[in-house]
Amino acid sequence: MGDSFVHGFPLILLLVSIGFIAGSYGTLVGLGGAVVLAPMLLLLYPQANPRVLTSITMGIVFLNSLSGTLAYARQKRIDYRNGMFFAMATIPGAIIGVWTLRCIPQQAFLIIFGIMLLVFAAIIWLRPKAKSSCETTQDANCTIVDYSGMRFSYSCNRSLGIALSFAVGFIAGLLGIGGGIMHMPILLFALHFPVHIATATSQFILGFTGLTGTLTHASSGTYAQSWQILLWIALGVIPGAQAGAWLSPKIKGLVLVRLLALALVIAGIRLIAIGVWS
Repeated sequence: MGDSFVHGFPLILLLVSIGFIAGSYGTLVGLGGAVVLAPMLLLLYPQANPRVLTSITMGIVFLNSLSGTLAYARQKRIDYRNGMFFAMATIPGAIIGVWTLRCIPQQAFLIIFGIMLLVFAAIIWLRPKAKSSCETTQDANCTIVDYSGMRFSYSCNRSLGIALSFAVGFIAGLLGIGGGIMHMPILLFALHFPVHIATATSQFILGFTGLTGTLTHASSGTYAQSWQILLWIALGVIPGAQAGAWLSPKIKGLVLVRLLALALVIAGIRLIAIGVWS
């Protein structure tokens, strides 16, 4: 990869720090950390091959989601049953998305999708109402009791979730992203998951997406050029994910939704910028 503007130990410390921030923020809002990591990698390595940067991001998404999932599993806040259905639906969508990439002008798609994310962020910010742990849906078909005894009861339209997860996988394959940036709004506002259950379940789903992407890049030999960078960032991401999961129960659902809106803004601006200048 191209040289960074910092070298040696300062670079290592910077990469570990970026990893910790990406891991903690990504796990806190259920996005896998790519929304923080990708812009920082572009800043550090502006001349690098985009495929190499994407491979690093995907590897970190996997490690972050794995660490975060283990932490949320201890908190007993993951909806495994629905999460598994949604995760499996993303895989064929991602494969079709990769195939479709050859037929769609990606520059225009990046700009359109970036604008969509900004619109979603505005809607979430202006109307941040999401289900809390205290609310009980009369026709609830899902109930989770976490490690502290807090009960989460909600109704989930699994068929709708599977269809939307397929669409998430398609867009993730088309753009080379983890998919958490879309799954979180879907879990919250289309499927009406409680905020903290949505965050934990999103991390669980991202593990499958991240693993698929990481194995794809590994099989093509992409990591031969970037394994050292991936290693240093991973040293920060793994404890960062644990920190994010630890913070999650201590933060109100409204704050988590606001943080999600901020992540959508960052991702939207980044996609538009890439689409305009690519």
